[in-house]
Amino acid sequence: MAETKARGGLAKPVIPSEDLAKVVGPGPLTRAEVTKRVWDYVKANGLQDQQNRRQINADDSLRPIFGGKTQVSMFEMTKLVSNHLS
Repeated sequence: MAETKARGGLAKPVIPSEDLAKVVGPGPLTRAEVTKRVWDYVKANGLQDQQNRRQINADDSLRPIFGGKTQVSMFEMTKLVSNHLS
């Protein structure tokens, strides 16, 4: 019987862009690990908006990933981060 492994999109190794690697470290990483490291970075640097916790405030490292925006929603953040993965 052949072995099969579940290899969903979150488990597939990806390479972060140069800008994203400054936040999450060099690749290859799984998408799940990239997401976890971005959230760790946001929390460690206090970048969640105090009034609306769904908003993420960009610092100098995140602004290039966020397309120059100073604030994005947590859902938009996931989409913008995925644009920096290959």
